[in-house]
Amino acid sequence: MSEQWQTLRDGFLPDGFLWGASTSPHQTEGNNTGSDWWRMEHRSGGRLQLSGDAVDSYHRYEEDMRLLADAGLGAYRFGVEWARVEPVPGEFSRAALAHYRRMIDTARRLGLEPVVTLHHFSSPAWFADEGGWTGPTAVPRFTRYVEEVCAILGDVAWVVTVNEPNILALMAGHAKAMEEGYEVDLGADVRMPAPDTGIGERLVEAHRAAVAVVRARTSAKVGWSVAQQSLVPAPGAEAAARCTELRYAWEDLYHHAARDDDFLGVQSYTSQTVDEHGVVPHPEHPDNTLTGWAYRPDALGIALRDAWAATEGRVPLLVTENGIATADDTRRIAYTSEALRHLYAAVAEGVDVRGYLHWSALDNYEWGHWEPTFGLIGVDRETFTRTPKPSLGWLGGVARRGGGLVG
Repeated sequence: MSEQWQTLRDGFLPDGFLWGASTSPHQTEGNNTGSDWWRMEHRSGGRLQLSGDAVDSYHRYEEDMRLLADAGLGAYRFGVEWARVEPVPGEFSRAALAHYRRMIDTARRLGLEPVVTLHHFSSPAWFADEGGWTGPTAVPRFTRYVEEVCAILGDVAWVVTVNEPNILALMAGHAKAMEEGYEVDLGADVRMPAPDTGIGERLVEAHRAAVAVVRARTSAKVGWSVAQQSLVPAPGAEAAARCTELRYAWEDLYHHAARDDDFLGVQSYTSQTVDEHGVVPHPEHPDNTLTGWAYRPDALGIALRDAWAATEGRVPLLVTENGIATADDTRRIAYTSEALRHLYAAVAEGVDVRGYLHWSALDNYEWGHWEPTFGLIGVDRETFTRTPKPSLGWLGGVARRGGGLVG
């Protein structure tokens, strides 16, 4: 494959292949006071660190975008925060919508293709009070919100309805269990439970409703993104059967729902082994990342092939997240370089991949913790000074070379 990797500029990747980076609103904007996540942080009794000002991207988004564009990247994935757009049920903020429209315009002016996510984990606190994704109002509430946001999406080419619905189903299942008095233990030495498929089916319903709205009101390509686990069975028939069962709960329920979409977002960080009892807890290891995940850049190739097979080769794939939590930027470059080699190998086999968006553009709030750093850009949380890391320039160089890993 090495010679083929060097011929990318000669047409190996599809025309218009997107090279960029991703963020989410709650993790970067700051002071998302109306969201369920903000409330959960403040009610956690210290178990969760507070997002606070985050990295103040609500005000500094142009600087963030300019750093990406100046490095040579051509796309930026960011989200619209539902809690800001609809602070109380049925009341929509024109100022908030105008803010996100300015973000779209800024991206366009700087030469970045905006990839807009409509829901990235956080919801209005009032939505959670109505039962969240398990409540009777979930689908109509989300649909109405999407209708409002479509007013600012007229020239946006890529729209992600829901980020990682499988993880949303997992989190909603945990919340439901805790409400019913059950202890939920997610320690590193505990077998990870599968997402609740009942909640997953509700999310499928919401996604399909949102897709219909986006298609009716915009010309955007629309899909959703799935947190790929890159499940690999341990030796033995029982492990293989269990892996197939878990792959449905973790991924294929959501892949099947995407078969009529315009694209499917693939999000990959690591791989998981499955035995006859379920997902095998990953042991501590010196090579583990700051999140405790195994160092598996090859997981991206597994994820792309799994998604392509599950959608029957009918839906183009867009890597909407891939990255590593590390304080060592040379390791970030090594991980990303190897992950891209596996992406290229999948493309060479016929998998239709339309872009690669790195997670993340910035070191940011990682859902309860500040320590895991995924960013191409470092941020001083006292002054909000942005410092591009060598990995940003490296990935920008890859983009300028049309995918070539060596200059």
